Amino acid sequence: MKNNFQTRFKKQVLKNIIVSGVITGVAEFFLVMNLSMIGKIMEIRSHYNNTGIRSGYMNLIAAMFLVFVGIVIFSVSFFVLENWKIHFIANIYHGIRRLAEGDLETHVEITGDDELAEIALEVNHLGEKIKALIEKESKSEKTKHELITNIAHDLRTPLTSIIGYVELLHTSETLTCEQRKQYTAIVLTKAKRLERLIEDLFGLTKLNYGKITMNVEQIDIVKLLEQLLEEAYPSFKENNLEYDILTNEKKIVINGDGNLLARLFDNIISNAIKYGKDGKKVQVIITGEEKYVTVRIINFGKIIPEEELPCIFDKFYRVEQSRSEETGGTGLGLAIAKDITELHGGTIYAESSLKGTEFIVKLIYDFDIDKE
Repeated sequence: MKNNFQTRFKKQVLKNIIVSGVITGVAEFFLVMNLSMIGKIMEIRSHYNNTGIRSGYMNLIAAMFLVFVGIVIFSVSFFVLENWKIHFIANIYHGIRRLAEGDLETHVEITGDDELAEIALEVNHLGEKIKALIEKESKSEKTKHELITNIAHDLRTPLTSIIGYVELLHTSETLTCEQRKQYTAIVLTKAKRLERLIEDLFGLTKLNYGKITMNVEQIDIVKLLEQLLEEAYPSFKENNLEYDILTNEKKIVINGDGNLLARLFDNIISNAIKYGKDGKKVQVIITGEEKYVTVRIINFGKIIPEEELPCIFDKFYRVEQSRSEETGGTGLGLAIAKDITELHGGTIYAESSLKGTEFIVKLIYDFDIDKE
């Protein structure tokens, strides 16, 4: 790109030099013709007046005059041809200066389609990119503030309960054995919630900042999901749910990190159990396609409002109808699932209707960490 730009610029300058040279040559030709006529007259006079030396001086002066005139004509014509570039370069310079001073609405007017037009276009693009980066930074700062607020809230709520019940257990002498057992169970539940939240936060931080080491190997997605569903059987039974798994192939092998993929699908399955209690069933459909394997995890609980679907993979986001602590969620499970999916070069999204709430994960077969 750089070499091509330089070549085009040099060609344009060379073209103007040639044009200036042609103009100079034509002008010199007419001057020479006129001076030749004058010279012939002088030769005739010198023949009669015997002044050959004087004629020689006149020829030398004429030659010097021709050179001087040629330089002047070439310089003026070249300047005229390049003059518009000088103005264009000045506009580009002032545009860059305004950008440097913080005027992100700066726009350099583009004329023509040569190399300077490309520079002006890049200056305009630069302004747009800087503006986009500032907006992104502002959004990131807002997100970070919301994240800190949510973390503080999610840590403080169970911690407040733990402190309250521990103080009660420590100071009260009138509690019955049954009450102590009940309060201890509550403290244990809250402490486990804190533990899950902290683990999810550490996991999310590692994923977001690339501090996680991937162990890519061949993974049988069908077998992995069968194992995860079997391990989750107590949760299914506790919530009066059944599950079934459907696949178009008995074995579908892809490249990926087994532990991360297990966490990805475990988070989605746990989410389906928590929010699909009313549906009595969770369905997992695995489809091996030409380049992708698609996993659909469907629950038949309450419908997620359409306007909330784009937000459910955001950190700490919970659907309005499921914000209570009954689900035990940290609000990070789906955000972690999204990060793991993207880390494997795949996509994840959700759909929700009367037919059920469906989480769709698409993973490529030949994922290679060296390509990422």
